[in-house]
Amino acid sequence: MKVILLERVEKLGQMGDVVTVKNGFARNYLLPQGKAERATANAMQAFEARRTQLEAQNLELKSEAEALAARMTDVSVVLIRQSSDSGQLYGSVNTRDISTAVTEAGFTIDRKQVVLGRPIKTLGLHEVLVRLHPEVTLTVEANVARSEDEAAAQARGVDVLNAEDDDDDVLDLEEAEELVEEGDATAEELVEAITGQKMEDLDPSESEQPAS
Repeated sequence: MKVILLERVEKLGQMGDVVTVKNGFARNYLLPQGKAERATANAMQAFEARRTQLEAQNLELKSEAEALAARMTDVSVVLIRQSSDSGQLYGSVNTRDISTAVTEAGFTIDRKQVVLGRPIKTLGLHEVLVRLHPEVTLTVEANVARSEDEAAAQARGVDVLNAEDDDDDVLDLEEAEELVEEGDATAEELVEAITGQKMEDLDPSESEQPAS
């Protein structure tokens, strides 16, 4: 089907271009969203009559989108989801979820402006494209985590799935010294508190070096 574009359409052309597209693409996307009209003689004549008006409207909308994009620099939104231990979500994050989160962050956008090849199905930081205008795009960060604490850790660059937590039960030196000062720890307990190992399990050769 031949259509005349009423605005710039990525990979197709600029406003006013006459292009040939598949019938389904025209009927299901271009025509109902007002991005194009059938390239009939009457439609093309009508377009030329209002080209100046359409170009002026497009320029105004583009300026508004550019102003919004400037305010949305480094926008990051947090989406809390449940997942398996491997980070696979029980469900997914879709365009509506992201548009809602961005809107709640103070920047009103529509789900149709979120460009997502497929729903997000894993924890982590995901760069998502937002098209504010046919000629104005930006990326926002979708921080998908199991809790606000995990989201904050991910924002700092921590790999929450592989974070070491084996040392949670091992006291640091300051805590161990407090035990000794209060008389609540023996030498054996102090060693275990600091190293996480029992004294009898330690190899004396590792701690006693021969005199040089």
